[in-house]
Amino acid sequence: MPYEPPPELAGLSLSEIAALAQERRLPPLDQWTPAHSGESHMTIQADGAWLHEGSPITRPAMVRAFATLLMRDAQGQHWLVTPHERLAIAVDDAALVAVDMEVRHDPASGQAVLAFRLNTDDIVLCGPEHPLRVAGTADVPAFYVAVRHGIEARLNRSTYGQLIAHALAISPPEDLAVESRGARFALVPAA
Repeated sequence: MPYEPPPELAGLSLSEIAALAQERRLPPLDQWTPAHSGESHMTIQADGAWLHEGSPITRPAMVRAFATLLMRDAQGQHWLVTPHERLAIAVDDAALVAVDMEVRHDPASGQAVLAFRLNTDDIVLCGPEHPLRVAGTADVPAFYVAVRHGIEARLNRSTYGQLIAHALAISPPEDLAVESRGARFALVPAA
């Protein structure tokens, strides 16, 4: 069956976005305890490109499949996990990249919801379970959204621009922040 990418976020309602996020079936990595550990010889570059032994992985379906097997441990090491083995994978910055963002409002609660599309076509609804994190400096900030199993997606330049434009529309520049699903996220890096 051919892969059908999800529709663009801009044309979807909040309930449609939430349904897309929920229907993605993911393997139960947290239930697996593989006996063998090794090296994958894979790298995820800061721009989201995946390499195996220095050569690009050019099939998007492979990248999407590998991304469902990713986790990051408490020491910050990224792993590709199967029921039988876990293989270390080098990650230059974040494992995934947020490539689009839309703001919706939940009619039931009135709360804003920030929806991010990732380079793997995953949809992440920012909030307490998927918080935003700001790093870097005030001059060169970097924004990340938690995805699953300890992995994060870094917001690319255009998505960062969408986030800042939204923040400036709802908060003063000296207290730049956004809210999503009842959680508030300051957008200025700690000094």
